[in-house]
Amino acid sequence: MARLIGINHVALEVGDVDEALDWYGGFFEFELRGRIGSSMAFIDMGDQFIALATGGGQSPDQARHFGLVVDDKEGVRAALREAGVDVAPTGSLDFLDPWGNHVQVVGYRDIQFTKAPLVLRAMGIEELPKTEAASEELRRKGVTD
Repeated sequence: MARLIGINHVALEVGDVDEALDWYGGFFEFELRGRIGSSMAFIDMGDQFIALATGGGQSPDQARHFGLVVDDKEGVRAALREAGVDVAPTGSLDFLDPWGNHVQVVGYRDIQFTKAPLVLRAMGIEELPKTEAASEELRRKGVTD
């Protein structure tokens, strides 16, 4: 039986790829990995990516979502609030994008998810420290020294 290892990418349906790149670019710093005409674009996250594709206008997601890991969760919250996006003032940071995709933003330092040092260096990130709780979770799994 195959073992789950990770997620290579997440694909989101959007009404217009260029509008989606502009909208997400207002809250997140990213590099474009590539495009397929005007129908798809790929946002780079080191060894992973988000694929944006023109889609069919599905109903907004409620429970179905994905967690997007960032280095500054509260900075994202502030930018979303300033742009008028409905987010809680503290705690969990969830939002619906203009196309109904439910995104949860989580801070890298607070979770057991980790990037290999060589991937972080390639992304231009030298160090992202973890909280003690996240470090302990990683140690229990044998992921860190």
